Amino acid sequence: MANSPPNQEKSRAKVSGDRRFQMLVEAVKDYAIYLLDVGGHVSSWNSGAQRFKGYQAHEILGAHFSSFYTEADRAAGVPQRALAIAAGEGKFEAEGWRVRKDGSTFWASVVIDPIHDEDGELIGYAKITRDMTERRLAQQELDSAREALAQAQKMEAVGRLTGGVAHDFNNLLTVIRSSVDLLRRPGIADDKRERYLNAIAETADRAAKLTSQLLAFARRQPLRTELFGVKDRIDRLKQIVASLVGSPTALTFEVAEDAGSVEADPSQFETAILNMVINARDAMPNGGALKVDARKVDGAPGTSGGPARKGPFVAIAIADNGSGIEADMVSRIFEPFFTTKEAGKGTGLGLSQVYGFAIQSGGEIQVESRVGEGTTFTLYLPQAAAEAVATTAEPAVAAPAELERRRILVVEDNESVGEFATNLLAELGQEVRLATDARAAIAMIEEAPSGFDLVFTDVVMPGVNGVELAEEIRGRWPDLPVVLTSGYSHILVEEGSHGFELLKKPYSIDGLTGILRGRARRVSAR
Repeated sequence: MANSPPNQEKSRAKVSGDRRFQMLVEAVKDYAIYLLDVGGHVSSWNSGAQRFKGYQAHEILGAHFSSFYTEADRAAGVPQRALAIAAGEGKFEAEGWRVRKDGSTFWASVVIDPIHDEDGELIGYAKITRDMTERRLAQQELDSAREALAQAQKMEAVGRLTGGVAHDFNNLLTVIRSSVDLLRRPGIADDKRERYLNAIAETADRAAKLTSQLLAFARRQPLRTELFGVKDRIDRLKQIVASLVGSPTALTFEVAEDAGSVEADPSQFETAILNMVINARDAMPNGGALKVDARKVDGAPGTSGGPARKGPFVAIAIADNGSGIEADMVSRIFEPFFTTKEAGKGTGLGLSQVYGFAIQSGGEIQVESRVGEGTTFTLYLPQAAAEAVATTAEPAVAAPAELERRRILVVEDNESVGEFATNLLAELGQEVRLATDARAAIAMIEEAPSGFDLVFTDVVMPGVNGVELAEEIRGRWPDLPVVLTSGYSHILVEEGSHGFELLKKPYSIDGLTGILRGRARRVSAR
């Protein structure tokens, strides 16, 4: 028998191979495997496609594959973009909603590969689609469950926070309310009057500290950053730390001479250190060992939920050998009003202040603890590029200057606060006028451009806020100084004070006179 020509053998082999491939494709039930011509029309159809798309071969062959897309996707040109990407990049992969013959939708995983002939010319596309609806719905259910859990946890945290704030403020208000009632009693002795007045003043200070701690945790506390040396600042705290922990505790400081400098709010820095020290002291009711350590380190751990941080940091560690913290409580100790201490022994705000200060300053806070062995809190702050000049002593305090009489424009939209501020300044011998908004203040200055020596404005006001007012005054009347005041403002948190002085609410007479005296020194120096 004569041998068949080579071309005939190749043709038979191709037909046999095509038949085997078609049989294999038909046997696949979980995937829609079919071919498209260059224009995107269906040229083959397998049983898997029929099973979950609903079309039989004679119903779909020759139809455009965009029939499987939603109306919105067709209007947006999604099918055409899919083919263009496949032809241009060699493959198209995506997931999305597709449409069955009966109009119902399913979530599909799609792969489109271009097909080229021997000369490299595009002759069509191979398309594989898999029905992922069950997985998609399961993922949606899981996401919904996670969202519900997160919402429940958030509401629990809000409830705990609200309850803690209400509890603490009601305690403070009780002291103030009772002291006022006692002051109204006729014939009260001078010593009692002084005691009740002191109670009101001290309680107001505690309320201000409470709001400051809450803002610090929420990273909404305006920070006054300065360049300072860590060793220098810790050296200043040594005496205070020693008095806080008391003689039963062995106190050691291991602060490297080259601990480095940071750019942060020095007041908040000191508060954070003291809060960690107090926490360590309370963990050692019968005394123990406390070590304060500071040094340069390369990088910081990602303890606030993010990845580890690279770069130079300064690490300040407060280590004790006290009772330690239970493992299931470690993740919660920075939450406001959460405390492991006995009732009445702590507010649960000290460590939340440390956390807020660390994160807002671009740093981290890490805790390591073993029950019965002790705890170490480590505050990481980015190391400053420049080094601060160390100081050996506090600058001498000059004798208080006489408070000069000035013409002050107070801008305050809250009627009671505005009346209080004007009365307070008048009691200090100042000549005061009140504007209830920024536009009224501008009009008053325009009437008499040289009629004021100082503008004292609230930040949060409807319409034009205090910072915008200050900027306009600086642009139009550059020699007229402006002092800002605010209890809280997202503008100050996000943008800073724009170079203006800031007096935080609630302010005292001492704070107000300090601003006025400081202004007097700057004016006389010009």
